Amino acid sequence: MTTFDFDDGNGHVPAHQHPKGGGWVADTATVADNAFVDQDAQVYGNAQVFERAMVFGNARVYENARVYENASVDDYAWVFGDARVFGYAKVFQNAQVFGDAKVYGNAKVFACAEVFGHAEVFGKTHVSGNARLFGDVIVEITPPRVSRSDGYDFIIVPCVDKKLRIIAGCRYFSLEEAYAHWNSDHKKYEETKLILDYLIDASELFYRKANS
Repeated sequence: MTTFDFDDGNGHVPAHQHPKGGGWVADTATVADNAFVDQDAQVYGNAQVFERAMVFGNARVYENARVYENASVDDYAWVFGDARVFGYAKVFQNAQVFGDAKVYGNAKVFACAEVFGHAEVFGKTHVSGNARLFGDVIVEITPPRVSRSDGYDFIIVPCVDKKLRIIAGCRYFSLEEAYAHWNSDHKKYEETKLILDYLIDASELFYRKANS
């Protein structure tokens, strides 16, 4: 019996190399014959890669994740948990998609971006840099984003309740909560207030594009 260690703490488990690409696939995972798994890529756990999906480079697809249709995962990207990547979506470089997140359509998630929770990214959206989209956000176009002078990214996104949220690091705030948190006592108050004001103004264009 052929085995392979996916370095997930389970040691060597029954596995095989996929006929298209030669990448390692755990016997517990499912990869369609017409899908592609590159020689250094890995698919394990109960993950599924099917239809014409492709896993390139050193990418990992694992746990209960699914990658299908014409989607691709490349470079050092990880897709795991119960995440779904489909359509013509691409996840690459050092990006991660996990939890119950969905990335589909022609969306691209790359650089060091993370999409997780119940977030949905679709359309022609690009999520990149150190962006972190999570919670119940639904993003159809590339959201307005501003980096503060200390490298802290601020993003404004619509959520399933059609209200705007500010995402910054681990913060997931309504507009009122954002202004209350970064108030006049905060050491970055002036700069942060300018960022919040700009994002709110930019969201008007965001909505016009999303609804056009």
